[in-house]
This record gives sequence, structure tokens and C-alpha cells, in this order.
Amino acid sequence: MTDSSQAVSAGRLPMGKREFIALAAFLMAINSLAIDIMLPALQQIGASLGVESENHRQFVVSSYLLGFGCAQLFYGPLSDRFGRRTPLLIGLVVYITSAIGIVFVPSFAGLLVLRFIQGVGSAATRVITISIVRDIYGGRQMAEVMSLIMMVFMIVPVIAPGTGQVVMFFGNWHLIFLFIATMATAIGVWAYVRLPETLHPQNVRPFTARSIFGAFKLVLTNRVALCYTIASTFIFGALFGFINSAQQIYVGIYGLGVYFPFAFAGVAIFMSLSSFFNSRFVGKLGMRRLSHGSLLGFIAINTIWLIVQMASSEPMPFALFISFFGLAMFQFGWIGSNFNSLAMEPLGHVAGTASSVLGFMSTVGGALIGAGIGQAFDGTALPMVAGYFIVSIIGLIFVLIAEKGRLFHQHNPAV
Repeated sequence: MTDSSQAVSAGRLPMGKREFIALAAFLMAINSLAIDIMLPALQQIGASLGVESENHRQFVVSSYLLGFGCAQLFYGPLSDRFGRRTPLLIGLVVYITSAIGIVFVPSFAGLLVLRFIQGVGSAATRVITISIVRDIYGGRQMAEVMSLIMMVFMIVPVIAPGTGQVVMFFGNWHLIFLFIATMATAIGVWAYVRLPETLHPQNVRPFTARSIFGAFKLVLTNRVALCYTIASTFIFGALFGFINSAQQIYVGIYGLGVYFPFAFAGVAIFMSLSSFFNSRFVGKLGMRRLSHGSLLGFIAINTIWLIVQMASSEPMPFALFISFFGLAMFQFGWIGSNFNSLAMEPLGHVAGTASSVLGFMSTVGGALIGAGIGQAFDGTALPMVAGYFIVSIIGLIFVLIAEKGRLFHQHNPAV
């Protein structure tokens, strides 16, 4: 049984808004930590476990993302029935246990299996954290809170690769997974002590096949929710494609070596600043104006970037590459949190299941798109840049479908 009869609202949270945002951000950042901190170690992991193909090392990321995406289908319905706290804490235990298991794994295949399981555990933090935010906030207020969460969340991609590099100064890549387990344990204790149940009694749903499929139908037949989710899927596919190829581009093409984490952090800072500005502007301008304008800017930047990339057979200067990339990801920061909030807005009464379905689609779909972009790596940045251009155009198509061809149109003052 859930203890949702004691669920709290924003005004009754036993913590301040700042602490809530920080906790929610770090819960979600557990996912980012499991990806970004090991990017500098991919070469060492491959060499240690006998992986010959450079592109095959990318499966360390892809296997995690697939587990993360698939498991989201289950956490939402579970949290809609049994409350948010218990499934969240169980997911954290799975995440921590699998991270410790990877320290002792003898083969690359075994590592990929445990990475998949780690993703399964991490899915709880994504689905349930967003459900908790939706339990407490709605409309532009939710978009503002999600933007602040994303701003704090983006601290992890800034520091994680550098942290992974530092950890390896004290030993091999196994220490990275011990570090991950330790950080997740600390965050889990914080959540256990401070985070209350937020599922309201009227929103408890029976955990039956009929109820679950009924909620899935609600999500999949809502034009706005579905189309914004598909748009997010393609946009996130570009990001996953870069993450897969980051080490090969920064180290292989541009020879950054140990300075790779600094380049990675520089782009992440752009995304964090974007999320901060979004939190300040979304209340005045609305989610649609900001996200639609950013999507058009994203397309414009990617178009110019692709033209410049194709104009020469030589790699473009690194300063130019990182400038294009930083500008594109600044737009990405405005797109991500607003698209997610727009998809969730009409589905507050099934927030857990909605977050599951939307998260499953955007993560698994994005992981497969990103894997395709990553596996297309041919020693140049062209596959990644072309991938960014293609997904931005597809994203625009689905936003136009969601909005019946009208961009920047406010449906109501709250959004």
C-alpha cells in the first residue's frame, strides 16, 4: 500500500524549494554521472577487456541507455500504484549494486549486461523524479522548476569527465564504478531521509494490465504529448550520438588527450546557462515561445555547421567546431526541458505512467538514433554534424503536427 494519504503539496514540503530542486537534480544526475564520468576511460576499458574495435567501446554507453529506457515502462505504473518513494529507493539499490558488480566483472559481455541492469535501476530516478515534480507543480511553474533542476543537473556533465580522469590517476577504470556507487549511496540516503510521498490519493491507479494499457492509450492518443515526445526523441538522439563519439572526436580528431574533459565541460556549461535563462524567461514568455524559437535557432546553426563541415575534407579548426557545438547546445538547453513539460502538461492525472511512456520513447528511441550516429563515425565529425541537422528537421515536423501548423501560439496563459 502507498502512503499517498499523507502526500504533500509544494506548500507542505518538509524542505525548502532550493533543497527540493537540488535533491531532484542530483537524483536525475545519477543517470548522467553513469554516462559522462567514464567517457575518458572508454579506451582503457576496451584495452582491459579485449575490445578491438573503437566503435564497439560505445556499447558501454548504449547498453546502459537501453536498460534505462526500457525499465521506464515499469516504474511509472508502479509509482502510480505504490507511491513514489519505495520504487525510487529500490531503483537506487539496483543501480548501486550493479555498479559494485562491474568492479569485479571479468569480460566485456558481462560488463554490458551489468551496465544494462544499472540503467534499469537508474530509470527510477528519471521517471519518478519527474512524476514528483508534476505532483507538486504544473504549467509554467513546472517548466520553471524543471529548468532549475536541469541547471543543477548540468553540473554533472561539466565535472564528470574531469572527475573520471582524476579518479584514474589513483588507479584503473574500476575505481570509477566504486565512485559512482558511493555518490549514489549518498544521494539515496538524502532522499530516504528528506523526500516525502507526493502521490495524491485521487491519483492512485490500480496496478492491473487493463489500467496500465488504458493509461498508455491516454498517452499515445494525446497528439500534443505524443508529438512533443517524438520531437524530443530525435533531438536527444543527436546528444546521445555525440556522447557516443565524444572521445573519438575530441581525442582522435583534435588530439586533446587529457584536456578532453575540459572541452566536454565547456559545452555542458552552455547547456546549464541555457537552462538557467529558461527558468527566468519561461514564466513571462511561455514554454511554446521559448522552445519553438530555440528549435528554429537549432536548425539554423546546424545548417550552417553542416555546410562548413562539408566545404572541406580537412577537420575544421577546433575553435570553430566548439563554437558551433556550443551554440547548438545552448539552443538544446531551451528545447529539452520545455518539450518535456509540454508533453507532460495534459497528463497530470497519470503523471507516473505518462513519465514512463514518454521517457521510454525518448530514451530508447534516442539511444538507438544516437547509436546509429555513433556507429557511423568514420574518422571525421561529419556523421555527427549531419545527424544534428537531420534530427532537428524531423523535430520541427513533429512540433508542427503537435501545434497544427502554428508555432508560437499560446493555448492558454499558463503554458
